[in-house]
Amino acid sequence: MAVAALLRPRAGSGGAEAVWRAQRRQRSTFDVVVVGAGIVGLASARELVRRHPSLAFAVLEKEQELAHHQSGHNSGVIHSGIYYTPGSLKAKLCVEGAALCYEYCDQKGIPYKQCGKGLMALDSPYTGIVNYKQVAQAYAADFQEAGGTIFTDFEVTNMEMAKESSSESEDGLKYPVIVRNSKGEEIYCRHIVTCAGLYSDRLSEISGCSPEPRIVPFRGDYLVLKPEKSYMVKGNIYPVPNPRFPFLGFHFTPRMDGSVWLGPNAVLAFKREGYKLFDFNTGDFLDAVSYSGLWKLVLRNMSYGVNEMYRACFLSAQVKQLQKFIPEVTVNDVLRGPSGVRAQALDSDGNLVDDFVFDGGSGDIGSRILHVRNAPSPAATSSLAIAKMIADEVKQRFEL
Repeated sequence: MAVAALLRPRAGSGGAEAVWRAQRRQRSTFDVVVVGAGIVGLASARELVRRHPSLAFAVLEKEQELAHHQSGHNSGVIHSGIYYTPGSLKAKLCVEGAALCYEYCDQKGIPYKQCGKGLMALDSPYTGIVNYKQVAQAYAADFQEAGGTIFTDFEVTNMEMAKESSSESEDGLKYPVIVRNSKGEEIYCRHIVTCAGLYSDRLSEISGCSPEPRIVPFRGDYLVLKPEKSYMVKGNIYPVPNPRFPFLGFHFTPRMDGSVWLGPNAVLAFKREGYKLFDFNTGDFLDAVSYSGLWKLVLRNMSYGVNEMYRACFLSAQVKQLQKFIPEVTVNDVLRGPSGVRAQALDSDGNLVDDFVFDGGSGDIGSRILHVRNAPSPAATSSLAIAKMIADEVKQRFEL
C-alpha cells in the first residue's frame, strides 16, 4: 500500500474523509503502538512487524506527512563510522547501519551516491549521500505491506490505563492502555514504544516516567553554494571532530539534487520545531531556559556559544570557517540555505548525552511503555541497526 494512502484526504473530499474516519474507528486496537514517524520510529515499526507478523502494530504521527522533522531536515550523509570511538556502541551501529542502508537502497531502487568523505588528512571512501526522507517513506511502505497501520495528524497528548468499568471494558482488559490525541480520539493497545525525537522528554513525562534527560533544541543553519560554484566540491569534506561536542562543525556536503550544503552551525533554538532564525515559542523557550542543566552547559562553554551565535548572524563569519578547507570560497559564492533542529538530550549536570537511552517506568502504565529517549546522530545512517536493537529491547521488556 502506498504511503500516500495513509494521509488524511484534502478538505472538501467528503466521501474520502468519511471512509478515512471509518477506517480509523474500525481498527483502533493494537498490540504495540509506535509513537513518532521519523526514520527511527518507522524503521523500528518495520522491524517489529517483520519479527511478529501475528501481532497488530500501529504508528502514530502528529504531522500530516511522515519524516517531517529531523528525518527530513538533515544533511543526507551515510556516515562510515570514522568519527566515533572504535568499539563503541555508536561506532558499531553506524558501521552496521551503513552497510544495511546501502543494501536496502539497492533492494528498493533508492538512488544514492558513495562519494566519500575527506577528513583533513584522512579519506573515508565508504561515506555516501542519500535522501533520508525517501528512505523513511520506503520503511513506511514496508510496514504497511506487512499489515501495519499508520495514523497521521494524531498528536499524542495522554496515555493512561483503561478503566474496567468503561463501555469499552472488553477492549480495556485485552488492550489496557489508552493513547489519546489532541482531538480526543482514542486508540487502545497493549504496549507503547515512543520514538518522538524533539518531544521524547515530554511524552515520557505525560506517561508518568522520568522527564530526564531533557531535550534542548539546537538549530543548525546551512549555507548553499551557488549552482555555478558547485563544481568546487565533489565529495564530503569534514573537520577533525571536537571531542567536547557532538556537533560535527562546518563541513561541505553534496546533495542528491546536485546542490552543495555548507555548515551547519549549532545555536540554541527558541522553538523545538523552529527552523528560522526568529522562530519563537514561549513554552519551548521557558522550558529550555528554566532548566539548570542548560545554564551549566552555557557557563562552561560561553565562548563557544557566543561564537556560534555570531556566525549565525553574519554570513562572512560562516564563510571564514569554510575558507579553512577551500580558500577560494567567498561570500559572493554562497546563499543562506535550509536549517534543521537537533534534539539534544541534556542531563541536569549540563552534560550532553551522546549515547542511546531507553526508559520505562513503574506501575501498570510505566511497565507497558518503552521510551527511546535519545537516538543520537548518526541515527539516520544507523536506523536499521537501531531498529534491531529496539526490537530486541521490546521483546525482552514486553515478552512478545
